[in-house]
Amino acid sequence: MGERTSYAPGTFSWAELVTGDADAAKGFYTALLGWDYDDQPVGEGQVYSMATREGKHVAALYSDAGQPPHWNCYVTVESVDAATAKATAAGGTELHEPFDVMDVGRMAFVADPVGAAIFLWEPRQHIGAQLVNAPGAMNWNDLITPDPDGAERFYSELFGWTFEDGPVEGYRVIKNGDRENGGVFARADAPPGWIPYFGHEDVARAIAEVPGLGGQVLDGPIAIWQGSIGVFADPQGAPFALWTGHYDD
Repeated sequence: MGERTSYAPGTFSWAELVTGDADAAKGFYTALLGWDYDDQPVGEGQVYSMATREGKHVAALYSDAGQPPHWNCYVTVESVDAATAKATAAGGTELHEPFDVMDVGRMAFVADPVGAAIFLWEPRQHIGAQLVNAPGAMNWNDLITPDPDGAERFYSELFGWTFEDGPVEGYRVIKNGDRENGGVFARADAPPGWIPYFGHEDVARAIAEVPGLGGQVLDGPIAIWQGSIGVFADPQGAPFALWTGHYDD
């Protein structure tokens, strides 16, 4: 199992759901992924709910009715300030300047040249997910973009990522050092953005269950190397994917 106490810079390390109905989202993801929650007050009536699986932090969610429901994908960096400067120099846009999150870390978020937002995390007390690459935990992240060549240039400069052709046409695998770290999917018919994948014991079963839980099946099952994928929207409309198959440790 992929228990973590730290992440190498350039690694996806956290996923966070922004939703208009946190209670409904909690029920959906508990039924689907077996999550429990550690609710943490963060001021002004706000609650940040840390999702847990087997007692380990795996993701989080919070309510914000002012944004469309979506998942935020975080990448660990050595210095948020330096990474933000790199992003803007590479043609990205600073969406929120670097700031401290109490004593748990420092963060910022930027958009790549076509508008896909990515969150930058400099860890202190909070490293990100304590468990990955397991059922109920994050195991992959995909970028949906109309400009894969531009994405490759931007993220190579920002994180030092390299890219390889994937197992299906139009898909590129991201590598951070010698480890696979996510993918880039060329699509012009969907808004640019990042979506997380979570492990699941049986994607086919999830596809059968999600409509009854109030969600939507967008695609799948998709058989690929070493497993299968389903793509979904939760009851509030946030897209995400599930994976059943081989996990890297």
